Amino acid sequence: MSTTKKEKSGGMGCLVSRRDFLMGSGAAVATMTVMVKLPGASEAQAATVAKYPRKKIGQLSKLKDDSPVTFNYPDDGANAGSVLVKLGTKAGGGIGKGQDVVAFNAVCTHQGGPLSSSYKKETKSLGACPFHLSTFDLTRHGILISGQAYQSLPQVMLEVTGDDIYAVGVMGLIFGRHDNLKS
Repeated sequence: MSTTKKEKSGGMGCLVSRRDFLMGSGAAVATMTVMVKLPGASEAQAATVAKYPRKKIGQLSKLKDDSPVTFNYPDDGANAGSVLVKLGTKAGGGIGKGQDVVAFNAVCTHQGGPLSSSYKKETKSLGACPFHLSTFDLTRHGILISGQAYQSLPQVMLEVTGDDIYAVGVMGLIFGRHDNLKS
């Protein structure tokens, strides 16, 4: 039995050869490729998105910078209160000419505190939550700025047809729900 230079110098030999690593990696990639192409996978994903109602929530021409508009989405049930706001600065997920119109569920993701009347134009944020002071950045997909929450605000997905703004889905789980479409 021959010994390698590493073994002679007192080091441990490699547990997996380069060939075995590459073969295993290739097999994993091939398996994932086949799974993604399974019949029905794309239809299942489309069906999940298609469940949300398309609801008119405003008009671009009537929005003023930093003046939030409240609405209920995806239904009128518990914790469905949301805000639509023209930030005046480009935002993640924003629509309109300046990509500055966004909408979010206005219930804190920590313990369900109301955020609909807590918009701060200086920081383009919602909060602080009256329960534990969580604050969320509306320019960056509702990410937490500070406080006890550990999830971003659910962002309401928007579409524009002419001057009309429609809510078409929600990214993230609304507080207090196990399914956004069942309150």
